[in-house]
Amino acid sequence: MARNLEPSCRQCRREGLKLYLKGDRCYSDKCSFNRRPVAPGQHGTSRRKLSEYGIQLREKQKVRRIYGILEKQFKNYFEMADKMKGITGENLLQLLERRLDNVVYRLGFASSRAQARQLVRHGHITVNGRKVNIPSYITNVGEVIGVRERSASEVEHFKALKEGTGRTVVPWLSVDYEKLEGTITALPSREDIDIEIQEHLIVELYSR
Repeated sequence: MARNLEPSCRQCRREGLKLYLKGDRCYSDKCSFNRRPVAPGQHGTSRRKLSEYGIQLREKQKVRRIYGILEKQFKNYFEMADKMKGITGENLLQLLERRLDNVVYRLGFASSRAQARQLVRHGHITVNGRKVNIPSYITNVGEVIGVRERSASEVEHFKALKEGTGRTVVPWLSVDYEKLEGTITALPSREDIDIEIQEHLIVELYSR
């Protein structure tokens, strides 16, 4: 599985804002972005004014890094979104939100999307009772996302989840932490996506 190996904190600094790529660490005093909120490299403190293209590119890169997607796959999502009915930018965000690794994160089963992707790849996650180890699997309304019975009883991470969690679950999902199961009750709307994204800039970039 191809993945971005660039250090997470460096990615946040490059985009100039917290992307919350490292889960709980991003909320603590150990967060590198809090200590040094400038772009990496010797010229990081002297940011140049971006061109229109530069602004659009940075927005695309930010969204790619938030969801942990490489360039070719992101372009494929955009092409899928462009063929769907409705607004292309909103369709794109909806597809990204429906990825299995993102749903696992949104349900609170993982503290970051990277951890959620790892849980999926290691075979801990099920969809409608069947193991699915593909992080990019696009979920649908009515599907039940759960944790394999063996994983729930043997993995300490999941044992701790049963005792409760403080994570707020998005409106289009419902979750039962005792059973370690979540259900997709609706498709995510633009209002449900709490990330600071200007998706129209991405559409403009690919429309060049």
